[in-house]
Amino acid sequence: MTEPTRRLLLVHAHPDDESINNGATMARYAAEGARVTLVTCTLGERGEVIPPELRHLTGAALGEHRLRELTAAMAELGVEDFRLLGGPGHYTDSGMMGLPDNEDPACFWQADVEEAAGRLAEVILEVRPQVLVTYDDNGGYGHPDHIQAHRVAMRAAELAAERGWEIPKVYWNRVPRSVGEAAFARLEGDLSALPFSKAGALDDVPGVVADERVTTEIDGTAYAGAKAAAMRAHATQIEVAQPYFALSNELAQPLFTTEYYELVRGRAGAPRENDLFAGLGAGEAS
Repeated sequence: MTEPTRRLLLVHAHPDDESINNGATMARYAAEGARVTLVTCTLGERGEVIPPELRHLTGAALGEHRLRELTAAMAELGVEDFRLLGGPGHYTDSGMMGLPDNEDPACFWQADVEEAAGRLAEVILEVRPQVLVTYDDNGGYGHPDHIQAHRVAMRAAELAAERGWEIPKVYWNRVPRSVGEAAFARLEGDLSALPFSKAGALDDVPGVVADERVTTEIDGTAYAGAKAAAMRAHATQIEVAQPYFALSNELAQPLFTTEYYELVRGRAGAPRENDLFAGLGAGEAS
C-alpha cells in the first residue's frame, strides 16, 4: 500500500480534547486521504462525569470507558491511527492545577519530559508527519496535562529531528478573539432555547489570542456533523446541543467548525493559510 503523501500528527492530553479542538480538521484531512495520527497522553481518569448513570466510573474504570469513547469518536472522524502515549494507562491524568492529584508519581505532570518525548519521537520517526498540532506553552488554559503535552510534543519534535525527521510545520491550537466574541454574542441570543442554563465566557476557551497571531484557518463546515458526533461520543465529558456544547460545568460555549492555528515552526504557505500543508515542497512531502 502506498503511504499517504500528507501526514498529520496531533498530540493531546485527554480523550475529548482532540474532538473539541480539532475534530473538523481531523475529519477533513482524513476524508481527503491524508494520514491522520492522534497521540493522546492520558486516559483522563480524573475527569468529571456528566451523566448521572455513569458517575460511578472513577480512576482506571473511567479511563477504560473513556478509551471506548475515544474509539467511537475516531470512527466518527474517520481516523484509524490513534494511540496512547506509552500504551493505555502508562501516564495517568494529573487533575486540575494545584490539586494534590498533581503530586501522584504516576501522573503525566510528574513524567520525565525526556523519557515521554523519547516515546513520542518514536511515533514521529514511524509516521514522518509534515505537520504537528499541539497546545501552546500554557496548554491553552493552564491544565497541567496540557502544559506537559506541549512540552513533550515540542521536545519530541527536536529529538526526531536529531534522528533524521524534522517536522516541516508545527502549529498550536488557537481561537481568534474576534471570532470568539462574535460566537459568544450569538450564544447569548440563543441561550433560552438551549438545555444549558448559563453561558460560559470567552476566557474559558483555550487558546484565545489576538487575531493577528492566527496564521491558519481550516474551514471544516462540511464536517460539522462529524465533529459534533465525535464530541457526543465523549458522553462522560461533553453534552452537545449543536452548534453549542457544555462540559461538566454546564456552561454553554460555541462549537467551532472553522478551526484556527498559529504556525510556530516552518514556512507559511500564505499570509493567512487555509491548509495546514500549504507551502510544503516536494522534498518535505516524501
